[in-house]
Amino acid sequence: MPNVDGVTERTELLMELVSINSVNPLQAGERSGPGGEAELAGWVAERTEGLGAEVVLDEAAPGRPNVYARFPGSAGDGRTVAVDVHLDTVGVEHVEGDPFGSRVDDGRVYGRGSVDTKATLAVLLPLLAALTREGRRPVPNLYLIGTVGEEAGGLLGAHRFHDWAVESGVRLDQMVVAEPTSCAPVHGHKGGVGLEITVKGEAAHSSKPHLGANAIVGAARVIEAFEREHGALVAGPAATPVGTGTLSVTQIEGGLARNIIPDECRLYAGRRIVPGEDPAAVYAELRTLAIEAASPFEIGVEMTNSRASPAFYQEPDSPLIAQLGDLAGELATTAAYGSNALVYEPIASEIVVFGPGSIDQAHKAVEWISIDELDRAADIYQRWLC
Repeated sequence: MPNVDGVTERTELLMELVSINSVNPLQAGERSGPGGEAELAGWVAERTEGLGAEVVLDEAAPGRPNVYARFPGSAGDGRTVAVDVHLDTVGVEHVEGDPFGSRVDDGRVYGRGSVDTKATLAVLLPLLAALTREGRRPVPNLYLIGTVGEEAGGLLGAHRFHDWAVESGVRLDQMVVAEPTSCAPVHGHKGGVGLEITVKGEAAHSSKPHLGANAIVGAARVIEAFEREHGALVAGPAATPVGTGTLSVTQIEGGLARNIIPDECRLYAGRRIVPGEDPAAVYAELRTLAIEAASPFEIGVEMTNSRASPAFYQEPDSPLIAQLGDLAGELATTAAYGSNALVYEPIASEIVVFGPGSIDQAHKAVEWISIDELDRAADIYQRWLC
């Protein structure tokens, strides 16, 4: 595949993508409005259909469609690969300036989603357009997948694509999950389970606290127990390539008024899961720990999104990891964050997390990606697909 229009085409396309508001609805706010991925999904569907792809729009939730664009390969051997790009971005309430008003400055493209992770679309679409203009195709069958709900909501779109693939009889030989990895192939990261905990107390006048039962006190006991558990998890050397498990309480809410003993307190805790751990067993252990710590308070514990994810892990010398490592000139590595890779093991023989730009620039008030990274990723994808 020859080089395409180059920097100008990729940067201009990325700027157009950034201008499309696709904030995850669960992180929407005053600046973003209701958010949602529908406009971007429609844009990708129209653009890929114009390149000759077979396109499916598939609702993962009402008004939130995934898009699956299939480009038939030239090899004719049935080999099928996929690139999954999540369409949603994180919220923009903390962004400096216009979050959807992308700009180019000092060799960088700025704007929400520029690095996480619209950059991969801006790399792939010009490459596919170049093939179309020349009457050529990728060597393997290629699915370009746009998924909703990666940033919040339990990997909603990834689960829907998994189900669609099973329903449609689609089996992937290789799957690239797009995330900003600085073009290093990521072969493992932690899974996770979330716990929604409600501690029940009894309201009373704050001048006579003995007549009530302070639910915040019960929640504090759970937090202390979880903090001890976290300390035990990280105390020793890591037994896995992705590090140790961790446990963090990240949200707490309770209290009716300053002069009322609170009768309820709610908190959220997230447990990161490493290879070899059973998510269901981890959840059961933490549920028991929370109930015992809160006693004698009544407590309810629910699994967030009714799902838990085992860790994603693949040997670093597997063919896909080794191939992308060679093409990029980078060693295989692991990541601290999670991704849609947690969902795809049943439908893909090999999985890698890979993409241009650094995760250090993601989710920040000023988000950016260097144009050099876009060029580098384009070269790698060109050689991988052809």
